[in-house]
Amino acid sequence: MPAASEPGTVALPRTWRPLGPRIAGITAFSVVVVAMLFLWLSFDDATRASVTPFQRGTVFAIGVLAFITMYALVRCRAVATDEGLVVVNGYRRHHYAWEEIVAVRLPLGAPWVTLDLADGLTVSVLAIQGSDGQRARVALRELRALVDRPHPPRDR
Repeated sequence: MPAASEPGTVALPRTWRPLGPRIAGITAFSVVVVAMLFLWLSFDDATRASVTPFQRGTVFAIGVLAFITMYALVRCRAVATDEGLVVVNGYRRHHYAWEEIVAVRLPLGAPWVTLDLADGLTVSVLAIQGSDGQRARVALRELRALVDRPHPPRDR
């Protein structure tokens, strides 16, 4: 039986992504786009002709900002490899060696997992959202198992 199939082990590389926020972000953006298109198509020709290029540009710019925001939300992830954990929160990417991670926490009612690092810092991991319920608890157990396992010393 392969080691990754034994209870309590996690096959690497392993990626975690939030489910609820991804669904909410994609749905919200889609609803806004469809509503704006429906609204525009429901205008008569005179109303459409009265919209200035500046007003069109403003609506377009707001749409781009909404897309950028939603894309940042849906691209959040955490990737565990043999070397460590890569955390992508929005547009920021951080790599933590396993030796740097002291603890993994998801207190009751917390919005997402946090990592306690050896240098005293606490880092949020938006990829594992408390609102995902059982899925988040499973991801937390897997990540804790990876942090708690013995790691061979790395050549620096």
